[in-house]
Order: sequence, then structure tokens, then C-alpha cells
Amino acid sequence: MSYQERSDLNLSEELFRLAGPDGETFKTFHHDAIARTDGQIPNKYRELVALGVAFTTQCPLCVDLHTAGAKRHGATREEIAEVCMIAAAMRAGAAYGQGLLALKLYDER
Repeated sequence: MSYQERSDLNLSEELFRLAGPDGETFKTFHHDAIARTDGQIPNKYRELVALGVAFTTQCPLCVDLHTAGAKRHGATREEIAEVCMIAAAMRAGAAYGQGLLALKLYDER
């Protein structure tokens, strides 16, 4: 058994139903943040931002969904590759920042 598969998304509606109002709140928030069409940021870029976050949080289902969304809104393979490198740099930057924090905490002890 694999712990996470694309077919797991078939359980989405059941999860939202079981969660009651919280599930509805999540679906509304997700739509308003990513899928809406009336924002200042075009959908292609909304999906690319979501994809970059998915890379850093390492959520395979999110990578799947937002890769499809980015492609549907016209993103190229090259743009997805650049987003990957930006996300990688940001994740490395976070490790760097944590290193600075460790030095500061070391000196305070």
C-alpha cells in the first residue's frame, strides 16, 4: 500500500462532508485564494505560486493539482522548472536563516 496516491483525492468530498462547516470553510478559502478569476493576479500565476508552496511543503497531491492547474492556465514546463528553483532557493534560505538563529541562541546560552 502506498500512503499517498492520486486516487486519494476521490475521498475529498467525503472529507469535506465529514468536516461539516470546517470543510465548507476550507473549500471557500481555497477557492477565494487560488481559483477565483476576479483577482489582480492572473490564474496562471496563482497556480505557479501555489505550486512553489507545494514544492516547499512537499505535498505530492498539491504538486499534482497545481501542476495541472498551472498547465491549464498556460504555464510552460520552463516556468514550472523556474518555480521549482525559486522554491528550492527559498527553502535553502530558510535553512540559512535557521542557522543564523542557532548561532544567536548558542551565544545566548
